[in-house]
Amino acid sequence: MGDYWCSDDDDYNYSDEGSMDEGLEDDDDDADIMAEGPKTMVITRESLVAAQKEDLRRVMEMLSLREHHVRTLLIHHRWDVDKLFAVYVEKGKSALFAEAGVTVYEPSGSGSDSDPSSSSSVPSLIFCEICMENVPRNDVTRMDCGHCFCNDCWTSHFIVKINDGQSKSITCMADKCNAICDEYIVRDLVGKEHPETAEKFDRFLLESYIEDNKRVKWCPSVPHCGNAIRAEEDELCELECSCGVQFCFNCLSEAHSPCSCLMWERWSIKCRDESENVNWITAHTKPCPKCSKPVEKNGGCNLVCCICGQAFCWICGGATGRDHTWSSISGHSCGRYKPQEKLAELAKQNLYRYMHYHNRYKAHTDSLKLESKLKETMQEKVDLSEEKINDSTLRDYSWVGNGLSRLFRSRRVLSYSYPFAYYMFGGEMFMEKMSEEERERKQNLFEDQQQQLEANVEKLSKFLEEPFDRFEDEKVMNIRNQVLNFSAIVDHLCQEMYGCIENDLLGSLHHRIAPYKSKGIEKASKLSASS
Repeated sequence: MGDYWCSDDDDYNYSDEGSMDEGLEDDDDDADIMAEGPKTMVITRESLVAAQKEDLRRVMEMLSLREHHVRTLLIHHRWDVDKLFAVYVEKGKSALFAEAGVTVYEPSGSGSDSDPSSSSSVPSLIFCEICMENVPRNDVTRMDCGHCFCNDCWTSHFIVKINDGQSKSITCMADKCNAICDEYIVRDLVGKEHPETAEKFDRFLLESYIEDNKRVKWCPSVPHCGNAIRAEEDELCELECSCGVQFCFNCLSEAHSPCSCLMWERWSIKCRDESENVNWITAHTKPCPKCSKPVEKNGGCNLVCCICGQAFCWICGGATGRDHTWSSISGHSCGRYKPQEKLAELAKQNLYRYMHYHNRYKAHTDSLKLESKLKETMQEKVDLSEEKINDSTLRDYSWVGNGLSRLFRSRRVLSYSYPFAYYMFGGEMFMEKMSEEERERKQNLFEDQQQQLEANVEKLSKFLEEPFDRFEDEKVMNIRNQVLNFSAIVDHLCQEMYGCIENDLLGSLHHRIAPYKSKGIEKASKLSASS
């Protein structure tokens, strides 16, 4: 792949990423970011009611139903409005209601079908089939399904269900009746004597919008910030909460693309189980060429001996005789690279392979942590530079903030590309789905792109770390052009890498990753409590 150059006239608009004049982060650019992917919203405790009413209103207008009936339908369909409408169109209103336990009761005004509390034709005493007592008609309640029992029995039934965590679908007490009870009646009867239980009921109903909704999930921050995030379209995306936590909406782990969720889950477990041991082994031991056990050197001599009796050269790892003489170690070419698979057995190969990917993954995550500290000093550099420049046309330092944003984004992609490669080409997940030839071809393709990205990310990092506040205008302009150039290059290479993964590597394997966004992980905007 050839080199890339970006001039000031190129199509890429760097000002979209933020301006140094307004700080290193541009909070007003959310609209541009939102246009690039699915619309996402931060739902706070205060705006949760507004978020829920938004969906309730859509269905109420469509089906001309009361709010509690609509809530029952939406809870049954896990707050998926589109799915609810699809069932309505395909099966009709009767089937939609029956599946969710919704009964729309329309009193006839006389006889046993009328409401006992309002009809003068009903006896003053009503027999309750639950407590087997005659109670005044003003102390009984009929549900939409038509079943009528005394208020004390209803209240006891509701309290048991609420305390058992069944607030979202309290069914009628009648035998074999699956109708959902009216939430207003539940709230009214329970609230008279047990207001705290009624509050719990309201809280359960409100939080069902998050707990049962595949489009809404709690932010995984620790300690929890109290926010939830609503994604309008694809579940497989990466988002940033208003508290600053970036995460994968699908698995709620840290944002990890180009790793898939399954790859990241396995990698996290593997790192927790092995990385501490691997770090110590890497730093202090070398494997015996005979038995592959780790050997620690306890002296200055580079001839070491394993407990199995095998002597070997500490520098190259090659087996030797027991005597450290010219004749016994002659023929060893310590400066030549020897493929590890020729020196060790399978267990040793696997260890070296994991260490290879883990060390590079950790190196780039460590670099990202160090580079993140640049934000703390960049604004001071910009302020000092602006004071020295007389020409107002040279005072635009937005390229600094834009370059940092691109560096952080591409560094993250690069670091997570190593766990991806570990599982993609290790035969662990896709052993039966790729031939050896196909795996080798795909690995070479991916590693070529990975190396290109790695080289250009380092160049971008180098130029951003330059003390440009001390330089003359001409040198500052040169650094600016280099930063603009390499920002465009790494963005292009990241897009190419994701395209390669999605189309050439995972496309035929039915395995998906969160898409790449040039402007970084999408920041969810806050939903107004008054919406």
